Amino acid sequence: MKLRFQWRMTAYFVLLCLFFIGIYGYLYFSMKVSWFWSSLLGLLPVSFFAYLMFRNLAYPIKRMTEVVKGLTVDHQIKGIHPYDEMGDLSRAVDEIASQLRKKIAEVSEDKEYLQAVLKGMMEGVLVVDDKKRIKMMNEALRSLLSVSPDVADKTPLEVIRNADLESSIQRVLQSGNTEAFEMEVPSAGGKTFEVNVVGISSSRKDSPGKVLGAITVFHDITRLKRLEKVRQDFVANLSHELRTPLTTIKGYAETLLDGALKEDVAFQFVQVINRHADRLTKIVEDLLTLSKIESKEFSLISERLLASELIDSALDVVKEEADKKGMAISWSEPTPSFFIFGDRKGLEQVLINLLDNAIKYGREGGNIKILVNNNTKAGIQVSVQDDGIGIPKEDLSRIFERFYRVDKGRSKELGGTGLGLSIVKHIVQAHGGNVWAESQIGKGSTFYFTLPKQTKISSPSS
Repeated sequence: MKLRFQWRMTAYFVLLCLFFIGIYGYLYFSMKVSWFWSSLLGLLPVSFFAYLMFRNLAYPIKRMTEVVKGLTVDHQIKGIHPYDEMGDLSRAVDEIASQLRKKIAEVSEDKEYLQAVLKGMMEGVLVVDDKKRIKMMNEALRSLLSVSPDVADKTPLEVIRNADLESSIQRVLQSGNTEAFEMEVPSAGGKTFEVNVVGISSSRKDSPGKVLGAITVFHDITRLKRLEKVRQDFVANLSHELRTPLTTIKGYAETLLDGALKEDVAFQFVQVINRHADRLTKIVEDLLTLSKIESKEFSLISERLLASELIDSALDVVKEEADKKGMAISWSEPTPSFFIFGDRKGLEQVLINLLDNAIKYGREGGNIKILVNNNTKAGIQVSVQDDGIGIPKEDLSRIFERFYRVDKGRSKELGGTGLGLSIVKHIVQAHGGNVWAESQIGKGSTFYFTLPKQTKISSPSS
């Protein structure tokens, strides 16, 4: 049976009063002690019992205080609940404490999951409140933008310094809508991002739809933009390369049809048409070769090749053109019977293209040197050196792109398609090697490529 708190207080008070009166009456009337000493001696035991009674009453309050404090240290206090209002309050506090601990544990677990997800994301994430103050920025965005970790409570404009981003976040905070746009950040190395800004709306019943902040997601599309630029350049260059010979062929063919077939220049016109038709054929063949190399079905046949045979085979193909310009080609290898592992046709194509390039841009009566080096960390290194006009430094990084020419006029005059070095790069990479060039204006150029000493060959698509 429960004894209510107010009745317990009343009972304690009445008992103490009766106890005091009993002691006082006994001392004053029976023992003939003065009223002062009777009162004093009566108060001493009453005070002791009053202390015990009120300590019992204060125990639930003390316990509840400990429980509330325990919430901050993940500590639970257990004890006996009195059977009165204080006991009800004590049990209610225990229940609240238990529920709070569960909620805190759930929130902590959700926060850990969220942190793990944000840390594993490749995209950058920025969270701001309704005052445009940064509340969170994940590691990916810090890395992409090269910003310091200390960004809390700063504005995006202070950290990223982009007016379009600032304006977009402001509009989303005002309207709650979603916005998407592209943004270039010069301070991050000229990277381009696709940015999505989404408002964070309140789900509370008293303020439904209220915008509490905004989440901004940054997708790095720099590589896609570069690939798109390469594709556009390729289409433009291919159109130009095909249009020039086609225009020439059409012009001369129309002239012949208009009556020039019986004139003395007809044979010259036919020769021009044939030369440009050959150029078109060469372009198409090189494009087909590139397409084949880049296809998933493409594979190279690795075999043990004698370096001297491989180089001699390539020299037989270019010897006639070299003789026309009076150029001497020399080569050396580490040992007389040095072997290379790779695809015979592919490596022959690499050497032929590099030698053809050296002959076209080398000087009349010049020298071309082929050197095979087996003592490099990268594996086997082969170089083709000429003493021609050289390549400007700013063009060296682009000469292996399709249709890229340092001197467009001279390249067409020499009959190049602009695809030879691109084919070289793809074949060497398919062998697991690397290709690059060094040059000095007026002194010539040297093209290098490396091959693993013995490795498994794979297609470029892998």
